[in-house]
Amino acid sequence: MAEFAVRPLDFVPAAVLFDMDGLMLDSERAMLETWREAALTESIDADDGLWLSMVGMHDRASFAMLAGHLGEDAATRLRDTSYRLYDERVVAGLPRKNGLLELLDLLEARGIAKAVATSTRRERALSKLAASGLIDRFGVIVTGSDVEHPKPAPDIYLLAARELGVDPRRCVVLEDSEPGVRAALAAGATPIQVPDLVAPGEELRGFGHRIVASLGRAHELLDAVLRGGDGRVAGGVRG
Repeated sequence: MAEFAVRPLDFVPAAVLFDMDGLMLDSERAMLETWREAALTESIDADDGLWLSMVGMHDRASFAMLAGHLGEDAATRLRDTSYRLYDERVVAGLPRKNGLLELLDLLEARGIAKAVATSTRRERALSKLAASGLIDRFGVIVTGSDVEHPKPAPDIYLLAARELGVDPRRCVVLEDSEPGVRAALAAGATPIQVPDLVAPGEELRGFGHRIVASLGRAHELLDAVLRGGDGRVAGGVRG
């Protein structure tokens, strides 16, 4: 992916809202590996492209897509087996993304509120955050269990902002996936996308939001605006 200059942030955020899978946790690679293992175990022909097309979706939506491609029986077996294998990895603790702890330290040092806003159901989200040593870094955790409409609807981000007591228009959202970026924009927030396994397509790039190569680059954008600098970063990505 070619790099390009990313325009600076033009406001000091009241809060930064974090997606979880693929953004804070290197979980998408683990999910893909367990998907492959489950497909082999269940003798189901399910290629990587099908799984990648579901990245960022809520559980209900992803299962509906899976059942549409494979049939409900095969989809159920593949889902249940992959969940079992994935849960074993969650218990062991999923790796944190590079630069995450430094970014959290920055926000805490500057007194910027923060929350988790993930499509993952609550029980699983809390397990992931606890096992990865992150649960105590967030006072507000909003999950797919807490809203009626999952991403790309704005509900999760609107609820996270409300629980923090801030205007969503004064929030920066850190996201890796297309549904998450769409949800942030619909909520009136300012997304910074840090793509993981799936590069943003032409339509998504057309929204003109900030796209950076790593959490380290997001850190630079936020640090610059918090210090009163121009925030310009030369490390974005263009898919």
